[in-house]
Amino acid sequence: MSKAQHSESFASLLEELAALEHQRWSHWQKYVHEKAQRQPDGSLVLPADLVARWERQFRTVYADLTEDEKNSDREQVQNYLPILERWLSQVCSESEDDV
Repeated sequence: MSKAQHSESFASLLEELAALEHQRWSHWQKYVHEKAQRQPDGSLVLPADLVARWERQFRTVYADLTEDEKNSDREQVQNYLPILERWLSQVCSESEDDV
């Protein structure tokens, strides 16, 4: 695989992963907005228990999360694996073709 082909392939991978990340973020924002109470001025108020839980989670390193919280993160990462697997397979196949 030439350097130009590698750059093009990597750019394609980046765009596909960015689209998936946006989808993940959009889903999360929809969830947060559904949990909040919309105020007359358009702002949102979140329940204190959710704020406390999310603050605890973002202050906690992955290794110290509960197993359920780790499983939630693992589920999200699993959405990225087919894209990465397909890209790596393509790159390896093209590299073998160059030999």
